[in-house]
Amino acid sequence: MTVLTAAALALTLPPAAGLPHASAASGQAGPISVTGVHPSGATYAIEVPRDWNGTVLTFSPGYGEGAGPQHLPADLGGDTAARSWLLAHGYALAGTRPYGGGWAVEETLRASADTLAEFAEVAGEPRVTLAWGGSMGGAIAAGLAERRPDLIDGALPYCASVAGPVAMLNQSLDAAFAFKTLLAPDDDAVKLVRLASADEETRSTTAARAVLDAAQRTPAGRARIALAASFAQVSTWSVPGTAEPAAHDWAGQQAQEYAAFMATVFSPRHPLEQRAGGNFSWNTGVDYRRQLRESGRTKQVRALYDSAGLDLDADLDALAAAPRVSADPGAVAYMEDYFTPRGSLAVPVLTMHERGDNYPTVTQARAYSDVVRRAGSGAMLRQAFVDRPGHCRYTGAEFVAAVQVLRNRVITGHWTDAEAHQLDKLAARLAAKNPELGAAEFVRYTPGRFLRPHVPPR
Repeated sequence: MTVLTAAALALTLPPAAGLPHASAASGQAGPISVTGVHPSGATYAIEVPRDWNGTVLTFSPGYGEGAGPQHLPADLGGDTAARSWLLAHGYALAGTRPYGGGWAVEETLRASADTLAEFAEVAGEPRVTLAWGGSMGGAIAAGLAERRPDLIDGALPYCASVAGPVAMLNQSLDAAFAFKTLLAPDDDAVKLVRLASADEETRSTTAARAVLDAAQRTPAGRARIALAASFAQVSTWSVPGTAEPAAHDWAGQQAQEYAAFMATVFSPRHPLEQRAGGNFSWNTGVDYRRQLRESGRTKQVRALYDSAGLDLDADLDALAAAPRVSADPGAVAYMEDYFTPRGSLAVPVLTMHERGDNYPTVTQARAYSDVVRRAGSGAMLRQAFVDRPGHCRYTGAEFVAAVQVLRNRVITGHWTDAEAHQLDKLAARLAAKNPELGAAEFVRYTPGRFLRPHVPPR
């Protein structure tokens, strides 16, 4: 394995557009620091420490984090403390930022392969390649695990949309459909799908926010918000820095659902529809009585309806009778390709989710484990959960512990320290020696069933 010095790279690479720029601190002969632009316009970054252990982590970013014409530099993943620890302990880091914004899964899958090819050119072939990413980037890591086992040896999707965009946006549609039917039936500004422009989507979300805020001020409105939230499985513990509401604190749970409702239910659709060539969401054939029953929120919703003096059955009848939304098959097919998991894994995958996440909801972890198990790849998958609300708010200790467990699985062929209590002990040991990594809150947890799973045909 050959490792080039940054000084040598600076001498051999001309300062032209699209070629990497290498730099290292004066007097250092070993570390490599490279940034550059792929022909696609995607940017990349590479960091290799002096005593590289042969492992590289390749990172994909979240939704809307494109490089654009400004060629914004690529990120390297994790958090500052985790990156510092990993580099100090021999891990190399690589990152890719696609040129396009929005749901740029298609571009990032290709550009990630380009970044790994560039890595091999400047640093030599790695012994172990791990893909990691947060949110949409985690979906890309899962996509690389399923589609490109020739490129990577393992994947760590964290806070990731691993149910796929079709399932994720179908579930959002269910909540938005209930919201509009029950709270804004005559408000033409609130649109659910087939948004003609970004401006129309902005007007729609502005109108929906006004309806939501007005509804939150009345008992009847709060009950209907809770019903709609149940269909999207919006977490009843959503707000960072708050205590989890008690098991029967229905009002406290609903307040948390309200806080996360807009971002969870009315997440951007127009740019995804533009990319897919149409609407990829539908609720034809959905039984909302069954959805409520299987959401685990029946007691909460019924208690809030009773307190407001509302007839829950009448509202469920209204949902059953309301006109439904159909999808465009071509748009569904695009979102299946970029990227909806089919579950067949040739490399190990360790997912990591926060219990109170909504972007995606933690039940997406269950959707992923179900499809992996049905594909016969259950032995390749382990899942870790962190006991806090919020999105992608992991500590350095949690990141490093997860990386170590995944790398060990790749090297040994066996999962060790992958159970919640083992991960927590490992992270605690890391934090004790390196306080800057922060504490860990791994917890044993089994998410509820995801209500609208979607698995593409094989």
